[in-house]
Amino acid sequence: MRLDGHALLTAIRDELEKLRCSACGQVFTAASPAEAGAEQYSARTRAVLVLGRYYLGVPLYRLEGYQAMVGVPVSDATQWDQIERVADCAYPVFEQLQTQVAQGEVIAQDDTHVRILSLIAEHRRTQADDTSEARTGLYPTGVVVQQGEHMICLYFAGRAHAGENLEALLTHREADRGKPLVMSDALVSNAADEALLIRCHCLAHGRRKFTELEEVFPDEGPVVIEALRQVFDHEEVARLQPLTPTARLAYHQHASGPIMEALKSWLEQQFEERHVEPNSSVGKACTYLLNHGQTLTRCLQVEQAPLENNIVERALKLAMRQRKNSLFYATDYSASIASMLTSLIATCLHAGVNALEYLVALQEHRAAVFRDPAAWVPWNYQANLAPPSPSFFQSSAIPACSGLPFHSTMANSRADRRELTS
Repeated sequence: MRLDGHALLTAIRDELEKLRCSACGQVFTAASPAEAGAEQYSARTRAVLVLGRYYLGVPLYRLEGYQAMVGVPVSDATQWDQIERVADCAYPVFEQLQTQVAQGEVIAQDDTHVRILSLIAEHRRTQADDTSEARTGLYPTGVVVQQGEHMICLYFAGRAHAGENLEALLTHREADRGKPLVMSDALVSNAADEALLIRCHCLAHGRRKFTELEEVFPDEGPVVIEALRQVFDHEEVARLQPLTPTARLAYHQHASGPIMEALKSWLEQQFEERHVEPNSSVGKACTYLLNHGQTLTRCLQVEQAPLENNIVERALKLAMRQRKNSLFYATDYSASIASMLTSLIATCLHAGVNALEYLVALQEHRAAVFRDPAAWVPWNYQANLAPPSPSFFQSSAIPACSGLPFHSTMANSRADRRELTS
């Protein structure tokens, strides 16, 4: 195995040799190679740009500077045009994934912050025109669902928070399906129409509040941390055996139920005996566990209820990486393109699929993708790949010389190809 290095984008320039007959003066040009008649930017080029922007998080202007440095300049505007073409081939699959997510039994959701310049400017104009209190927050929402053997990650960026995006997704849910389990933290922005779902709150968030205070409150913190550690140990045992959903519920009720009951009694005792101040940091942490006791212990009541929301916290790192490297999106349209393509990339990662090859396939089979998007989700697209068709461009025969006989070796003049790399 030998490794080599290249720029993200490389270029090939074909120089066609010309020969002139000394007898009749006719000029003969070497035939162009078949690939020379293809588009200037290949499907693989566009896929590389998408991965560089939405997986590596490299801003387009920075990639423009890098490409110029290695001798293959590509402007940021040109890069954006090519990325749009990938999105044009991919959005039916994104909509199909939304439909599949809506049918999930366990849905994890959360959001973070994002800057979209056009929406920020719109809000400033609204503030100048009247005194209405319009929403100022902008959120990239992450939604993760385990659908059978496959995991789907979706992202949405805009004014809508996680709860509103979830409500929009659930409009695609089939009527005969029961309520889904929805895991999140207890922030208000995650709230949706709770009548449509069974809410679970993240037990790891409750534990984290005490780990942050362990040094300041050495008496209270370890009690909660140790109790919750045992609950998570029981979850690990259920995962490794593995237990069926019914057996897992019974196991948690038997092993974790008494622990959580004892912890609840201890927390109430801290307030009754005035060991903690309700408005202190440790008092607020205790109040959080007591106020959300039912949703934090959903694993003791409902089969398949998760304990924590770490899966979507990890998924949001892709959005945070882009925010850290690029700072903002110019428009809500560019933010929607980013959400769509990031969703496909993240879903490919969880499915163990080569995202580069997948994005190339969507472009090369655009018509088939639009006919049947369900057949082109990341985990089954390879079964629908058509065998490569012969090149449309064929070398044409060179006309005969009108003067003296023209030697056959001259008609097969070569095309010099020079690769433009660093």
